[in-house]
Amino acid sequence: MRFSASFAGLACFSCGTAHEPNRLQTVCTKCGLPIRVDYRLRSFEPSTRASLWRYDAALPVSADEAVTLSEGWTPLVEVDRGVLVKDEARNPTGSFKARGMTLAVTMAKALGAKALAAPSAGNAAGALAAYGAAARLPVTVAMPRDTPLPFVEECRHYGAEVHLVDGTIADAGKWLKANGPKDAFDVSTLKEPYRVEGKKTMAYELFEQLGELPDAIVYPTGGGTGLVGMWKAFAEMETLGWTRKKPRLVSVQAEGCAPVVKAFAEGAEVTQPWPDARTEAYGLRVPSPIGGFLCLRALRETRGTAVAIPEAEIAPAAADLARRSGIDACPEAGAAWAALSRLRSSGFLAPSELVVVFNTGTGLKYR
Repeated sequence: MRFSASFAGLACFSCGTAHEPNRLQTVCTKCGLPIRVDYRLRSFEPSTRASLWRYDAALPVSADEAVTLSEGWTPLVEVDRGVLVKDEARNPTGSFKARGMTLAVTMAKALGAKALAAPSAGNAAGALAAYGAAARLPVTVAMPRDTPLPFVEECRHYGAEVHLVDGTIADAGKWLKANGPKDAFDVSTLKEPYRVEGKKTMAYELFEQLGELPDAIVYPTGGGTGLVGMWKAFAEMETLGWTRKKPRLVSVQAEGCAPVVKAFAEGAEVTQPWPDARTEAYGLRVPSPIGGFLCLRALRETRGTAVAIPEAEIAPAAADLARRSGIDACPEAGAAWAALSRLRSSGFLAPSELVVVFNTGTGLKYR
């Protein structure tokens, strides 16, 4: 495998320890926290590919080596004046998880993985199953037992081995660690370096589609890979000389599982496990995000905030967004849409500001 000309190496997000790039890496061998991909970036023009691989000059490998299903380059839909929705439901398998999996699976295969595995609240499992099939690698996923059936059947449709586990995604991860195939490489959220690289392209796309970054981004947050990825992209675009603007990032969670919101409100530097996590916005039901400390850094560095939405408001907000836009909004997007009203009412977002709200996946799988 040949790394891209801009690829500079791997280092821990927390302690800075360097890691060998020519082998499969999980988390930092020194402190156990996520690993970051570093680059020697020079300004470039995106290619004409209608996918996130148009930015391969800022990715670890070129598009020619990608395991790809033409993910990314999703549309921005204007819903209200100054409010745009980035519709990630247009991705393969119907969610933003395709962005992370194209990078994770590409790199895992290139570095010698023979099988892949991950716990998931739903969408990540479907994306991994699809990209594993494209890479001709066997996939094992574990999901909470109450995950809606369409997510489960989607994984089986792509040939993945599916295990349903009592509890949350955290329990699914524990089950895989104890019972999963020993030869399978774990591509869990932020437990390998490359999913965040795919997610960061959401910010690159916003810049290219708008000609500048928006004033704020309202983002439903479970594991936080997308939030961390966009924050990383802001710094990269500044290095490239494209922009110095950093949108205020808003992390949106459900009141029944809000570890980032709680830690942000308390001024903490790390999140704590959320007891008895409950929400039917399953992508937000992540009680112990390994990248919680990075989410908090991203919010504070961009002068953002964190909002928890009551469960009773989530489904009606998703329906409202769908009826006003024609977007098939998922419950997680419903939480973000409900947060937008609160942020406007509180004055955190001014009427004159340009705001992007993320719809992270299709609502069809929840019905």
